[in-house]
Amino acid sequence: HVRRAVHRLQAEESFFFADWAPAVDIQETDKEYWVKVDLPEVNREDVKVELLEGTLTIRGERRQEKEEKGKRFHRIEREYGHFVRRFMLPGEVDGSKVEAHFKDGVLRVTLPKAAVSMPKSVEVKVA
Repeated sequence: HVRRAVHRLQAEESFFFADWAPAVDIQETDKEYWVKVDLPEVNREDVKVELLEGTLTIRGERRQEKEEKGKRFHRIEREYGHFVRRFMLPGEVDGSKVEAHFKDGVLRVTLPKAAVSMPKSVEVKVA
């Protein structure tokens, strides 16, 4: 299901406006899509989730710790600054029921499918 979900929730990257891009997982069930974004050491207040015209936009900032007197950095490998991730949603997403939760450095966005797109089981009688 993951490969199918990636094709249906297509990414539209915005590296022109971002310093880095957090890792994202996309999953699909029969009832919804889940987008999980790794955002360690990003404050909840610095994350914005927006749904507009069929595009899910996740943006924010991870602030770099400043050097203080008596404290120096010997290596900086993690990326800091602004980030933006955009995903074009499939038409079957019910935008009025989208939810986002931020816990333990992971943002989870739940995108329920519209009732019309839910798979239905139909029994076919063979005569």
